[in-house]
Amino acid sequence: MSKKVKLDKDLCISCGVCNAVCPSLFDWDDDGKVKPLMEEVPADLADAAEEAEASCPTGAISLE
Repeated sequence: MSKKVKLDKDLCISCGVCNAVCPSLFDWDDDGKVKPLMEEVPADLADAAEEAEASCPTGAISLE
């Protein structure tokens, strides 16, 4: 079963780690905060999405 990306924009500090680790899944919104490019993580991006989640310094990203 695929995981869904959940973001807490209040915690996001726009450091860019997630975007650098998984640019196919994360981008910037108009406020300079991260946004997911898709709600569900495709199987081929699962490892990179998990690395982005683990690398987020504020814990703004979670995969459920």
